[in-house]
Amino acid sequence: MAKAYRQEDFDEMMKKVEDMDHRVKDYLMLAGYEKWARVYAPVNRGRMMTSNIAECINSCLVEARELPIIDFLEQVRILFGDWNCRNREKATYTFTTLGRKFQEMLVVNEAKSSRMTVRPSSESLYGVDDNGRRYIVCLISKTCSCGRFQLDEIPCSHAIAVLRKKNITEFEPYCSEYYKPSTLISTYEIPIGPLPDEEDWNIPDSVLNEVVFPPKYKRPPGRPKKSRHKNMSEKISSSTNCCGQCGQEGHNRRTCSYFPMKR
Repeated sequence: MAKAYRQEDFDEMMKKVEDMDHRVKDYLMLAGYEKWARVYAPVNRGRMMTSNIAECINSCLVEARELPIIDFLEQVRILFGDWNCRNREKATYTFTTLGRKFQEMLVVNEAKSSRMTVRPSSESLYGVDDNGRRYIVCLISKTCSCGRFQLDEIPCSHAIAVLRKKNITEFEPYCSEYYKPSTLISTYEIPIGPLPDEEDWNIPDSVLNEVVFPPKYKRPPGRPKKSRHKNMSEKISSSTNCCGQCGQEGHNRRTCSYFPMKR
């Protein structure tokens, strides 16, 4: 439901949740659909619907969390400064019209559009038949009834089918400016400068004289967890056996039935 592009798909899945337990629907409704569902979002959230970036930062700062607060903040500054510099260099040496990931999306969508039938209604309004289902594409408003064109702000497979029907091979003008290297360079154009040595700091007396007490927090029992919480959509294969002969999961070399071992 969080990743649904169309209102009809969201309602259909929500109906299944309600049939299983209406309390879940009541809880999600109370929390607010606009906070977690793409189709109800008041702003265009784009394609990213995970917290992987926060989990990635957290995993990089596992050891730094044991340091005092000033040293911890310095490690955070070093980490962000290094990422900012490397991302700026990558964006500078990107010579494609779009970023690599979004260029690959266009290639995949173009491959999906090869078997679609396009039926024009006007110069900008088209109907696209895809596996027995009809979608409506408008090139002026850059929308498609599947919802992906206007929410992802990149031509979906139906829009690309229309563009190919019009003999348009340049899809980049129909993509958002956020996907282009120039925007990426602007994102990282402000560097995170280094701090001077601690002996050269000019600290006001009001700050030096302030006494900071530790928070009133009682540590819970048990060892604190440091590993990140994995997303439900992530494939966890660490506990799954993989055969050394056929490469299939769920068994090992001794119990392999594809290529029995010679005795």
